[in-house]
Amino acid sequence: METTLTLNATPRDQHGKGPARRLRASGKLPAIMYGPGETARSIAVDPKDIKAILAAPLGRNTVVTVSVEGSRTLAMLKGYAYHPLTRALEHADFYTVAVGRKIIVPVPFHTTGKSKGVATQGGILRQIYRTLPVLCTPDKIPAKIEADVTALELGQALHVRDLALPEGVAVKLDAGQTVVSIVAPEKEERAAEAAPGAAGAAPGAAAPAAAGAKDAKAPAAGAKDAKAAPAKDAKAAPAKDKKKK
Repeated sequence: METTLTLNATPRDQHGKGPARRLRASGKLPAIMYGPGETARSIAVDPKDIKAILAAPLGRNTVVTVSVEGSRTLAMLKGYAYHPLTRALEHADFYTVAVGRKIIVPVPFHTTGKSKGVATQGGILRQIYRTLPVLCTPDKIPAKIEADVTALELGQALHVRDLALPEGVAVKLDAGQTVVSIVAPEKEERAAEAAPGAAGAAPGAAAPAAAGAKDAKAPAAGAKDAKAAPAKDAKAAPAKDKKKK
């Protein structure tokens, strides 16, 4: 299989934060390459090569040739990390692939055309997936999957089984799974109202937590008062009893 990009990498023997920091200072990026039945290899690559992969038509799904001391391996960019402040690349992971071995990759999903349900019936197009999990060999990874929604009317939907897929490509979802639907505005509004509730659960939970934290301090103050009150009563009571005697 021919690839469009070749990365010239070097073996990396030293590990840890110190060696990684020195490697980045020299203009190289620490990386690791691994795959089924293979021992993970620590390598150093050029950060520009990672940017070139991300800028390619297939992005992270681009199959590249990683050359390490004359050894050439087919691989894909599995992951990468940026520095939180400088946004400079800090690390990269490569996953080795083989021409005949199928893999699952996320592929962008787009719709084309304007559905009848939207154009003439006042419906709203609801796209369930922005990417689809695709199963295929590395040489058959599509840049995107498209679905024409022109014929869809209000209340109708497209399912996985309706998608026109390239030969050798399958979507790893149930055949009856809905990917696009044309819904009435009120249904979409209800879905939108439900979504923020789910998405906003975390912030909503944070507020009670904060309030609870504040309240947690209140009992502490109460505990102080509790200590003060008994102490006062304890001193007063015995004194009163002595007078009675």
